[in-house]
Amino acid sequence: MQKIDIPTGRAICYSGYREGQSPDSRIYPSLEQIHEDLLILKPHWPLLRLYDCSPHAERVLEVIRRERMDFKVMLGAYLGPEMNNFGCPWGGVYAEDELEASIAANEVEVGRLIALAQAYEDIVFSVAVGNECTVDWSDHIVPVERMLHHVRRVKAAVRQPVTFCENYVPWLDKLKPLVPELDFISVHTYPVWEYKHIHEALDYTRHNVESVERAHPGKPVVITEAGWCTRSNGRGMHAEHAAQELQAIYLRDLMAWTDREQRLCFVFEAFDEPWKGSPDPLEPEKHWGLFTVDREPKLAMQDWPAVATAHD
Repeated sequence: MQKIDIPTGRAICYSGYREGQSPDSRIYPSLEQIHEDLLILKPHWPLLRLYDCSPHAERVLEVIRRERMDFKVMLGAYLGPEMNNFGCPWGGVYAEDELEASIAANEVEVGRLIALAQAYEDIVFSVAVGNECTVDWSDHIVPVERMLHHVRRVKAAVRQPVTFCENYVPWLDKLKPLVPELDFISVHTYPVWEYKHIHEALDYTRHNVESVERAHPGKPVVITEAGWCTRSNGRGMHAEHAAQELQAIYLRDLMAWTDREQRLCFVFEAFDEPWKGSPDPLEPEKHWGLFTVDREPKLAMQDWPAVATAHD
């Protein structure tokens, strides 16, 4: 298998938006709030994944450097829609001028990704060009040929390994033209979103990842999202499956497997995010954190052992 220079160890997706904050409103967590979050995560999760190159991400990198914190970061670029997706259940259709503005914004975002990766080369260990923008249900579809453009632009400008983060399904066929351009593949897997019981959850996750590995032999595969919801109104999953007790079991099983295989796996996610999804307080998108929005540990993080070292 192709070798890549990335760390292994405990990893988590971090988005620090609190009550009244969101990327949509452009109200971002303060430097002090981010520092508070990083102190909470530091004993357990030395590898972080950031989703975009907004002021939030820039502040995270600034705090890590200023406070000399021993984190390494996968830095992402958020890519908005570049075409309509008439099959998306919750939107995905835009006027022509909206798509043109989104395409222009994507070029700017990719430029920020390059600039931050260069400026924080000591902290950023890899870069991800986009997130879930080729899967059939996405409301921000980017055509594969445009993904090739964005990835090639980034690879020509940064020294870090380059990836793209996507649900496991497009990797099996749709994304085959993109794979040779990437240093490694990043897979998302969510058994609870696919109505799986906790007893079959880890086997399902393993099947998802291994199916991608079989489709692209020799190409390294990491997990950039795997997690378990703790509250739900039943949209997209069995409501009774969304429970802290089941999140704790899935996390324990997931970490045992990925630790044993020394497979990089980013748990989704650090903190609950109330800005996400519908206004319904039981909207499942809001409830994936290992900590509540008030920074209280859920059952999965109670008595969770600290890591001995920050990263391999």
